[in-house]
Amino acid sequence: NGGVVNSWACINFARSIQDSAAQNFCRELVQMCNTSGMAFFPEPVIPVFSARADQLERVLKSKFPDPMQKSGAQHKGLDLLIAILPDNNGSLYGELKRICETELGIVSQCCLQKHVFRLNKQYLANVALKVNVKVGGRNTVLRDALSGRIPLVTDCPTIIFGADVTHPHPGEDSSPSIAAVVASQDWPEITKYAGLVSAQAHRQELIQDLYKTWQDPVKGTVHGGMIKELLISFHRATGQKPQRIIFYRDGVSEGQFYQVLLYELDAIRRACASLEANYQPTVTFVVVQKRHHTRLFPSNPHDRHSVDKSGNILPGTVVDSKICHPTEFDFYLCSHAGIQGTSRPAHYHVLWDENKFSADALQTLTNNLCYTYARCTRSVSIVPPAYYAHLAAFRARFYLDPETTDSGSMSSAAPGRGGGPPWDPRGGPGGSTAAAVRPLPQLRENVKRVMFYC
Repeated sequence: NGGVVNSWACINFARSIQDSAAQNFCRELVQMCNTSGMAFFPEPVIPVFSARADQLERVLKSKFPDPMQKSGAQHKGLDLLIAILPDNNGSLYGELKRICETELGIVSQCCLQKHVFRLNKQYLANVALKVNVKVGGRNTVLRDALSGRIPLVTDCPTIIFGADVTHPHPGEDSSPSIAAVVASQDWPEITKYAGLVSAQAHRQELIQDLYKTWQDPVKGTVHGGMIKELLISFHRATGQKPQRIIFYRDGVSEGQFYQVLLYELDAIRRACASLEANYQPTVTFVVVQKRHHTRLFPSNPHDRHSVDKSGNILPGTVVDSKICHPTEFDFYLCSHAGIQGTSRPAHYHVLWDENKFSADALQTLTNNLCYTYARCTRSVSIVPPAYYAHLAAFRARFYLDPETTDSGSMSSAAPGRGGGPPWDPRGGPGGSTAAAVRPLPQLRENVKRVMFYC
């Protein structure tokens, strides 16, 4: 489904690019979006203009005032802001994302100046993919979803969650860890995911804000949290209450499996019960691991039918016997086609399964979902909800510190790095490390609903 962009603007922060070159780039990008099936209005609301990086905030707020401040009708916000950035732009990217997503409620697409000069068609097509999901379109839908044939998904309303926590670099002792949770919003197709982010105690692996209560002087005890908010937005989007929850959790090392399961499954249960007294959808809780040392190789590397063109095993290869856990439900799945080097299969470990998935059904669902990743036209190596949660957590790191580099997170499952403070069985780290965490700025409502993190 093509998204719709009626009002858009382009702002150029790269000194070496003339406005005419920027206009030409926008024209090509708009043409590519329209060719791909979007409804993209050819002219921007204001002509393409240049600005200095040190005046970013002033320029954005004067040109695109917050639509919430104005009286509704005569001022509608932008559908999309295209920003052209210098190749090494320091904190500019992070600042732009923070202001657009938490203060102005604008979805933005950044492009580097080197691509503006080259005008590569493949690059424009990739950007069009990202723009489409940011404005509410859909890039890929499983054929089985359209014909209602996905086992244990299409028969009753099912919501698929992805969750991840990213930690600051080793040596940074003060900055918080960031948790992100995304949830599918378009049953039965499962391609659109709304995302939420929150900051929590330094190196804390359990997601603290899945379910929370607080005292309100007027309403008394208020129940909230990320799960509840995403369930409500699923209900708003589909008109259905999810009867089944599939929860893909990324970045948990084996030593923390059961701590995470006990704490987070309980949070999911309580979030559901806070919506309605007897509301208890069935839950399947799966941990996704990418950082391990298992590699799979074709038994006959010279057989063209069992080898990918890079010499790796074929995408869709699954191993669930011999090298897996003797009694528990886990499997290795190589869902992507390797391009370079040896493919690293993802390891999926099912910690809890009330939906009674057969091994084949869960493996097929997981593999099929890997083809619905919005940012490229290939299958990816881990299941997209977990991937999106990682992207969202990574994006939120910019709201705290715009200087974050491109590898700005570290998974707690990294080998040889301890998980921080000692654990308290009630959930949460012991000791004084659970000091007050500076909360993240709130995402605007219209940004939450689309895949802004893509």
